[in-house]
Amino acid sequence: MKTSNHSSGLPLVEWNEARGKGRAPAKLIGCAAFAFLFASLASCTVGPNYVRPKAVVPPSYKELKGWKRAQPKDGIARGRWWEIFGDPRLNSLESQVDITNQNLAAAEAQFREALAAVQAAGSGYFPVVSAGTSAGRSRIPGTLGRSSSTSTGRSGTTQSDLLLSGDVSWELDLWGKVRRTVEASKAGAQASEADLEGVRLAATAQLAQDYFALRALDSQHQVLHLTVVNYRKFLSFTKNRYATGVAGQADVLQAETQLKTAQAQEIDTGVQRAQFEHAIAMLMGKPPSALTIAPSPLDLTPPPVPTGLPSELLERRPDIAAAERQAAAANARIGVAIAAYYPTVTLSATGGFEAANAAQWLTWPARMWTLGPAVLGQTIFEGGLRHAQTQEARAAYDANVATYRQTVLTAFQQVEDNLSALRILEQEALVQAEAVDAAKKSVVVETNQYLAGTVSALDVIVTQAIALNDELTAANILGRRMVADVLLIQALGGGWQAGSLPLCKTRCNGPK
Repeated sequence: MKTSNHSSGLPLVEWNEARGKGRAPAKLIGCAAFAFLFASLASCTVGPNYVRPKAVVPPSYKELKGWKRAQPKDGIARGRWWEIFGDPRLNSLESQVDITNQNLAAAEAQFREALAAVQAAGSGYFPVVSAGTSAGRSRIPGTLGRSSSTSTGRSGTTQSDLLLSGDVSWELDLWGKVRRTVEASKAGAQASEADLEGVRLAATAQLAQDYFALRALDSQHQVLHLTVVNYRKFLSFTKNRYATGVAGQADVLQAETQLKTAQAQEIDTGVQRAQFEHAIAMLMGKPPSALTIAPSPLDLTPPPVPTGLPSELLERRPDIAAAERQAAAANARIGVAIAAYYPTVTLSATGGFEAANAAQWLTWPARMWTLGPAVLGQTIFEGGLRHAQTQEARAAYDANVATYRQTVLTAFQQVEDNLSALRILEQEALVQAEAVDAAKKSVVVETNQYLAGTVSALDVIVTQAIALNDELTAANILGRRMVADVLLIQALGGGWQAGSLPLCKTRCNGPK
């Protein structure tokens, strides 16, 4: 047995039966046991423990005050929020987004990457075990050599060295560097999963918006088609009156112009409709040529959406959860940076067989081993590197906290925006419905007066144009109300809950 001065100044105990005699002293076991005991007693976790940042949360939603809206019977279906609209065709389209959307596929792959990073960080808890073998032959000047396996020439000695060894190395997590790294990786994985849910929510919400906008165009197309039919009848009637000398040629030209204008509007709706259909196909991960949605005028009304309490929004928005988890990860990285100030202790051991020839190689007397701790000493000067890295980590945490708080504010703005849109559009829809009814009655009255010869054809045409514009506006308002309902559901998180994040036993508001 011998002791040699290691780079750290601690003794490294070494034993090789092939080169000496005797047994390893009992204090070797005591040395190893002491090292483990030291690791257990001295270990701590440096850096600040994470506390969820505070954010401004209003006691209630401003836009709900004084608005007596129908109350929903049930909450939003978790994961399938679009079912609240009761549209089987929408349900069918939405069910295909999860399967084929490539943005979702990319986000899911990034989530798996984050989970793998957690596993990689956790490997720091365990020792590294390796094994290897080597065989070599060397020439040494002089006459010293091993009698059994050396060949001596005039100028030196040639000898062989056969080695089979295994190594174990374990860096003790005395200051919590590994624990903070794992904590940061877990929070990062949770943020990645929240990002995945955010991408899924955005894709499904965009599809629903495009779908209802498409159906609103179908409603406008239906209005224009019926209008074209009525305008064609009016043109025919005017031509008959012109043929009998009752009406002038100007009446015919005006009626014909009105018909052609309505026909052009009817055709023009096809441009936007095709674009919405193509956008839906893309959201489903299909080429536009692979999807055709049959025309279907919008005949739904926006269902009431359960808003819940404002404080619940922090647990229902994936983007808020992702920002909060990023803040938690940044907080843990402060501990990783602080741990660099402290020395590291590594326990290492090597064992195997070493001999000068194959006959003695794998024999009991040829066994060898080394065991001992290694301490990387404290760096005296490094130009302020660790201080700068710690300050960088703290600044990154502050930035993530600010991003989290801004995300919360943006979320409340989006909820209030769409609550106000629904409230105002509901009022507008009621007034517009009255305008449509009045315009339709005006058309009937003006047409009868035109037949009686008391008004001109221009009066009828103007009234018909007003009625058409009112009906198109009503269809557009209904489409906007449906889109606002979708946006409200998206702003509320689509029924998602932060408690569903992976690696989270309870609420993710602290280190796990």
